[in-house]
Amino acid sequence: MENALDFPALLRLIEERSIAFRDAVTAAPSLDVQVPTCPEWTLLDLVHHLGEVRRFWAATVAAGPAGAPPPEAGGEDTPAAPREREALSAWLAESTEHLLGALRESGPDRGCWTWWGTSQSPRTAGAVARHQLQEIAVHTYDAHLTLGLPQPLPDEVAFDGIDEFLSTCCTTSPWPHDPATVGFHATDGRSWRLSVSAEGARVTRLPAAGTVSTAAPGEDPGPADASVRGTAGELVLALYGRVPLDSLELDGDRRLFDLLQAWEPEE
Repeated sequence: MENALDFPALLRLIEERSIAFRDAVTAAPSLDVQVPTCPEWTLLDLVHHLGEVRRFWAATVAAGPAGAPPPEAGGEDTPAAPREREALSAWLAESTEHLLGALRESGPDRGCWTWWGTSQSPRTAGAVARHQLQEIAVHTYDAHLTLGLPQPLPDEVAFDGIDEFLSTCCTTSPWPHDPATVGFHATDGRSWRLSVSAEGARVTRLPAAGTVSTAAPGEDPGPADASVRGTAGELVLALYGRVPLDSLELDGDRRLFDLLQAWEPEE
């Protein structure tokens, strides 16, 4: 599936969101405050998580095509994350630069291990960059929410986030229920159709509102069994469990959303 953002834009936005995250951490009165959207974590835990994830994927991308992550990815030789705020910020910035450096060196098309082997996303460094942008974007939202100053996701990040989530996190593992279709409609301009069946889950982009469908006769998708509508940012936050789906506009068989949330596809 073609990315909405090119590789340089992904790297730029990873860096921008990483700076925004570090600024939020610097502004926090305490690192021991609980993160509302990650209730088992404090803000310090969230920082440690992000830094460790950055270093894991830096090593994984640098290793190239492989059937498993390299031993050095998150291994015992990884330096422990500091707790003191100034050192912590420097460690996190260094972790991000490790990732960005590995991605720049690799380029978007080089293969590497990923956990999404049966999805529509390729097993490439470019796909890692795309997913890591969403990781830092959503956790930056978490950090701002922790400070009581929630901010919407940047539009270009949010639009790519819906597409990235559906194409990466939905696999070809069999859907254990009756076949169904679910529509995801961004009120600011784009739509997607998720189809689930015994063959797994597949996502397609739908024509933007007001455009003519290019589907061949008999291929028009028709109405979905269920659909959700909101801004692109709201849809991403709902997909990642940051806001309840009920806070968005739902139509059709709402039971499907419960089944999707409970589904744990095999990798």
